[in-house]
Amino acid sequence: MLLPDVPLQPLERGHLNAMRLSGAVFFAAAAIGSAIPSYALSREWTWLPVWAAPLVLVLIGLWSVLIAAPRRWARWGWAWTGRELHVAQGWLTQSHTIVPALRVQHIDVTQGPVERMFGVATLVLHTAGTTHSTVHLPGISRATAEEIRDAIRAKLSAEPW
Repeated sequence: MLLPDVPLQPLERGHLNAMRLSGAVFFAAAAIGSAIPSYALSREWTWLPVWAAPLVLVLIGLWSVLIAAPRRWARWGWAWTGRELHVAQGWLTQSHTIVPALRVQHIDVTQGPVERMFGVATLVLHTAGTTHSTVHLPGISRATAEEIRDAIRAKLSAEPW
């Protein structure tokens, strides 16, 4: 079965910056946190330099922030057709989720402090079921998320169950 040919929009650029900042904070904390065990191990094992573990984490963090985050960000796409929301993501395992507006049970628009800093939000659609019953669309502007939320709510009000 072929998926409908719906042109997908990329996520907002602010989401890439939010991904980078979150990754940088995580790996900086991990590198700092690894300094104490690294120091303790280097006293026991004289061949192990104190800076080995923090350096490895800094290098992984740089790769994550500068290379992996833009690649992950570029693999996301979304489209609102007026009747359904399309969310596509992934490189190795590609996922294209289609949520019909009439199947939505409730909708959340969330925005954490990092997302607020970069002007993006996450639209969360909850549907019936247990597996894959929640669909997240991160990295869209708050105004766009609220427009989609209001359109789905209007669709649900106009066409009752």
